[in-house]
Amino acid sequence: MVPTTTLLRTGAVRTLRPVSRSTVALARSARVTGRQFSSSQRSLCANCANKSCARHNNTSNRVRSSASTIANTAAVKGSNVAKAAAAYATAAGPAIPTEQWAQVLEEKGGKVQYKKIPVPKPGPDEVLINIKYSGVCHTDLHAVNGDWPLDVKLPLVGGHEGAGVVVARGELVHDVEIGDHVGIKWLNGSCMSCEQCRQSNESLCAEAALSGYTVDGSFQQYAIGKAAHVARIPKECDLAAVAPILCAGLTVYKALKSSGARPGQYVTIAGAGGGLGSYAIQYAKAMGLHVIALDGGDEKRESCLKLGADTFVDFKTSKDTVAEIRAASGGAGPDAVLLLAASEKPFQEASQYVKSKGTIVCVGLPANAFVKAPVFDTVVREINIKGSYVGNRQDTAEALDFFRQGFIKAPYKIVGLTELQKVYDLMQEGKVTGRYVVDTSK
Repeated sequence: MVPTTTLLRTGAVRTLRPVSRSTVALARSARVTGRQFSSSQRSLCANCANKSCARHNNTSNRVRSSASTIANTAAVKGSNVAKAAAAYATAAGPAIPTEQWAQVLEEKGGKVQYKKIPVPKPGPDEVLINIKYSGVCHTDLHAVNGDWPLDVKLPLVGGHEGAGVVVARGELVHDVEIGDHVGIKWLNGSCMSCEQCRQSNESLCAEAALSGYTVDGSFQQYAIGKAAHVARIPKECDLAAVAPILCAGLTVYKALKSSGARPGQYVTIAGAGGGLGSYAIQYAKAMGLHVIALDGGDEKRESCLKLGADTFVDFKTSKDTVAEIRAASGGAGPDAVLLLAASEKPFQEASQYVKSKGTIVCVGLPANAFVKAPVFDTVVREINIKGSYVGNRQDTAEALDFFRQGFIKAPYKIVGLTELQKVYDLMQEGKVTGRYVVDTSK
């Protein structure tokens, strides 16, 4: 409870004074308006009573003039801010259509269909986002093929790297504004009350909703997201370039943190030439690590070295990848290994070249694959083998800040949403270098 003396001092409570007859008489004899008081002393001015006080009337004029000046200045600043913001920023209260274009998966293993569907309405704790761009992740292909031990919603709108603008919000949402730039992530929502959520492990929540898998995702022009979980994207960030950060960037950043690798140490990135790998190389370099890229083909070699990898090991041409990786890291092996590959073999051989007391972080999810490591070596060399899923809300903010500062500039290709099936076909054939981003307006 606030002490009475504090209330008196602040004016929240004022002491009562006996009302005298003279006070009542004064109140009856003079109709006092706000203009009749000096702004500094709040005392009655005789001239004001006769409406002839030039000083106070001028003050009123100055106040009106000042207010006008402030309003004009605010308008100019607002105009400048609008010019500085991205061209696709949506004004408050935009017209929202009832139908939209989307890519819809009707059956497991089938092809996606470009068709019109209704625009969803946000619930009390949700926001409606006008998706401008969405990255295409290998997980989206798993959703199409249905080859994970996890039930897929059907029909399904895939996608979980959607960047766009908030156009509507539920009545319980107060920390996201209309016109804000936000992102749809893999984790669409969680219960926020279980033990895992309370410890900031929202991705491990038993009630977690997964974008583009258990709920509709970002391969549509308007998507729903839980306000507590949408990524807050700074308005100076290009939405096409930032879209892949919402999964690929966030995932590898979290994995690098989980590896415990410190500046000056070595990390091997298996699958370095793919979508995840292109971001892992840059985050690793930004964190002060020496990068050994493991992948196959001249195109991927060129891409990895251009992004900052110190060494490239080509598993297609190498006679002994284990020996090459050890040699590239000073002979003892890398301090950490990030397994981002979509095939099983890298998961089988990582324990052969990782440094003693090093850490192997499993990130990629090849279907029906297993991790293999000799028990004796794992124990005697104190090898750590762990999994890393997706980052939490704080990891998201940190990953986005690396991008905002200009450390992350991985390659991406923009195609229309209508071409999503072609991207899936290229991924299925292993012909994707970097990341594809779809433009929902095409």
